[in-house]
Amino acid sequence: MALAVANVRYWTSVATVVRGELRRWQARAGAIADPDLRALARKKLHDEGFHAEAAAMLATLAPREHRRTVVEAIVALELLYDYLDGLTERASDDPLRDGERLFAAYIEAVAPPLRSAGREPCDDARLKDSGYLQALSGAVQTALAQLPAVDAVAAIAKRNAKRSARAQIRMHAAGVLGLAQLEQWAKEEAAETGLGWRELLAGAASSVLGVHALIAGAADASTTSDDAAELEAAYLSICLLPTLLDGLVDSEEDAPAEGTERLGYVSVYEDPDELTRVLREGATRAVRQARRLPNGAHHVMLLVGVVGYYGSARGANRAAMQPVLAGLRAELWPLLPPTLAVMHAWRAVRRLRSRLSRPASGAAYAGKE
Repeated sequence: MALAVANVRYWTSVATVVRGELRRWQARAGAIADPDLRALARKKLHDEGFHAEAAAMLATLAPREHRRTVVEAIVALELLYDYLDGLTERASDDPLRDGERLFAAYIEAVAPPLRSAGREPCDDARLKDSGYLQALSGAVQTALAQLPAVDAVAAIAKRNAKRSARAQIRMHAAGVLGLAQLEQWAKEEAAETGLGWRELLAGAASSVLGVHALIAGAADASTTSDDAAELEAAYLSICLLPTLLDGLVDSEEDAPAEGTERLGYVSVYEDPDELTRVLREGATRAVRQARRLPNGAHHVMLLVGVVGYYGSARGANRAAMQPVLAGLRAELWPLLPPTLAVMHAWRAVRRLRSRLSRPASGAAYAGKE
């Protein structure tokens, strides 16, 4: 029932807005003067624009009168996060300082009282992007300020944004600074969550999804700070799943060059059996917490959709994924098998459409970049 309701709402009041927002930001990215930053922004939109489309499913929880505003905030925040993720992967002499500086716009975006107009623009060379980063941040702020329960969620949304930013910053810095700084930070963050540091790290890495859920919550005038805290806890558990599944699915593509060490969220687990156990227990915990939320069935549906997305990916047929998927099927029975079937069909349609449109779109996207 939740899936049916969400799909009706998505295709009648969300999908068109999402596509319009993506087109708007594609045009904005194309106007970036710096060729490297323009290429990065466009590549992120081209390769990862689906993240924003998927995250916008949370907007189906919002009252209809605020749904467009929620979509605008979610799309801009996801694009901002993905763009910053690409920026912080670049080499830096001081990756923690530079990462914090870059992600400041992301953290402040979800705290509307902190208006960007009063901030001095950062002069970091990587931000010479014709105002693209600040435009994304400002769009989130503007949209959030219009939602009735923003005051109830703002502090918790900011905390989640900080957590997701610092997980990414510290993971990207691990190649230079080592894993000890990452482990120490994650242990401190995990202290009051009931999670191990590895699970906290994985959950934090995808916590932008939790911020999206809080944005949707802000659209409901009845949302309280207690509701926001429950959303935060549930989505910290939910977000563990996409982080680790993404790492497993992409394990071969992300393989390091010979003689180098691969660092990633999956690599902190030395025992494959432990990783399988963590994912299975994580799914159980996430479902239990999601069911207790208002509109709990909707949140469970989204959780299963996340697992189905990665479980239907090309890399899901690797040996390392098989015990993981078997465990998740058991934990998410009977919802996961039909979801996987739908996702496989959806991927097949996307591949067909991509092949049919390749001559025209490839020429449009190709160029000196």
